[in-house]
Amino acid sequence: MLNRLKYVFALAFGLILSTTAAADAELTLQPVTSNVYAIVGSLGNRTAENSANNATFGFVVTEQGVVLIDAGGTYQGAKNIHAMIQSVTDKPVVTVINTGGQDHRWMGNGYFKSLGAELIACTKAVEDQKARTKDQLFMLNQLVGASGVDGTTPVYAEITFDQNMKKVIGGVTFEMHHAGAAHTPGDSFVWLPEQRVIFTGDIVYTERMLGILDHSHSKSWVKAFETLADYSPRHVIPGHGQATTLEKAKADTYGYLKFIREAVSAFMESGGDITDIAKIDQSRYSYLLNSASLSGRNAQRVYSELEWE
Repeated sequence: MLNRLKYVFALAFGLILSTTAAADAELTLQPVTSNVYAIVGSLGNRTAENSANNATFGFVVTEQGVVLIDAGGTYQGAKNIHAMIQSVTDKPVVTVINTGGQDHRWMGNGYFKSLGAELIACTKAVEDQKARTKDQLFMLNQLVGASGVDGTTPVYAEITFDQNMKKVIGGVTFEMHHAGAAHTPGDSFVWLPEQRVIFTGDIVYTERMLGILDHSHSKSWVKAFETLADYSPRHVIPGHGQATTLEKAKADTYGYLKFIREAVSAFMESGGDITDIAKIDQSRYSYLLNSASLSGRNAQRVYSELEWE
């Protein structure tokens, strides 16, 4: 009897491992609290291997079912995320919250909608998603390939909020807040007050350098981070990087945003021209992955912003 129990346990454990491995070799499951998990994706670019899941996602297991934070970058990416969830619980995904307009935040919506999940997002995030759908699908085809994008259909959240929403699901309180534009116009964060856990979406990058793009707003991003930090979270699940502390989030995101805005401002005041923007020394942040490819572009974008402030 004992040997049989050992066999059943080993078989079950093996199935969990195989399910997790099959989900995506580049996804890692990170327990945060007893019912909160981070799913950490690649810190690099979107590829066929990661199914455009080059970000961090998360989920909360409630009495009613699973609440997923961000749906993945493609239909296949969403399936891979679901497989990670199923390695923890067999409860259904009942709600998906999109924290922004980047493809890996919402392009997997169609998969979870087909399973019966409700979709929630900030109004401005949905507006941003609609505005960039064609561009994102084109980019995904280039980076992930046509076969990797197969089945991916744009599906937008049917439940939206302008600035704040509070919802209790399966005994767990979820507070959703849009504090202003950051990496994208509709970035928002999700706060779990009882667990003191915060899902930041693209407001926070750790371990890799954040990207200040044409649709980003660095000044508002600083304020959005400050709003998030005021909650004094015990656990931070960033948009990119492993679940971490507020101190680490401040160092890798807030610190960099403040630095690059101050450095570019000083450069402009000294008469510096955007063609010489590479002269700004950003070596203190060279420890962040992708800094070599992003630092110069970030400085150029901040320069353009400051010209109009």
